[in-house]
Amino acid sequence: MISKVPRLLFWTLRSVRFAAGAAGSSCPQIPWAPPEVGRGSLFSGAVMAVQGSSPLRADSQRLEAEEEQEEKAGIGGKVQPPPASKQLSRQTASSKSKPSVKMKRKRLAGKGTEEDSTIMKKKKSQDRPNYFISVPITNPQIIDGIQTLQNTIIQKDNRLSKAMIHYGTFHVTLLVMHLSNEEAISNGVGAFLESGGLIEELLQGKPLNLSFQGIDHFRNQIGFVKLTESDNTTMLLKIAEIVKKMFQEKGIIIVDDKVLKPHLTFMKLSKSPKLQKQGVKRIDSSMFANFKNHYFGDELMNRLDLCSMLKKKQPNGYYHCESSVIVGKKIHFLILSMLSNHAE
Repeated sequence: MISKVPRLLFWTLRSVRFAAGAAGSSCPQIPWAPPEVGRGSLFSGAVMAVQGSSPLRADSQRLEAEEEQEEKAGIGGKVQPPPASKQLSRQTASSKSKPSVKMKRKRLAGKGTEEDSTIMKKKKSQDRPNYFISVPITNPQIIDGIQTLQNTIIQKDNRLSKAMIHYGTFHVTLLVMHLSNEEAISNGVGAFLESGGLIEELLQGKPLNLSFQGIDHFRNQIGFVKLTESDNTTMLLKIAEIVKKMFQEKGIIIVDDKVLKPHLTFMKLSKSPKLQKQGVKRIDSSMFANFKNHYFGDELMNRLDLCSMLKKKQPNGYYHCESSVIVGKKIHFLILSMLSNHAE
């Protein structure tokens, strides 16, 4: 609208001059005066030039007033920026809204992390053994020989007394597994009992004699009495394989799937974590060098046990037993179930 104002003034002045020329001497010729700088002074010059015409003066005043209103509203010019206080309030509002999004993302990320850690913990607990198949050691000769060995070591380093295995728990482990609840335990007992018939068929009623001689260690962390290699040892490995296969068919998690090396543990450093703080980080094999080839005795295997690693032990020091299978008899097999819930 502003661009049309000079044209309007031009045609207005032209029409006034034309009218004055036509009228001759009746209307004096209006001398032209150069306009001042600015649109406002141009309007004022035009008004002075047409003082004799009141409608023109009113139009020019109206146009000037409209132009001032348009300049105030920002039409035809640059948009005026908002006050500094409003800009500050907008920036503050935007800055407050952004962290909320970040916090929300962090919460979601934290939720995912918690879920992942829960899954990892659950998986880790499933990998941790809590039950095992045991061949208990009951021969007094073997037990006395191991106690003599333990006392010899303790005399050389009293701190190692905390690493010794109690004589009531002496055994040979055939298989380790994870049973998560009572249903899994019941399933494990069923698999164990079913394996009893297959074990008896393998032994054909003959007893299995296990001979123990010499000592060794695993990575200077576990000390054990060695099982003499013989046909009976091979038969023991076959028995372990029968039980393992039966448990796997029942869907039971077998934790340690390594090659079995039957042994009789008499000490282990992990039994007492405080030993690490006391500076005992490994077993010195020189402390039991005199027993390196010592003969401890024979164990006539007549029983296998399904034992718990975590439940309270029996008064004689042996592990809590869920079920036992008697082997080496001329009768097919005799099974003793010791489930505490069924006993009640």
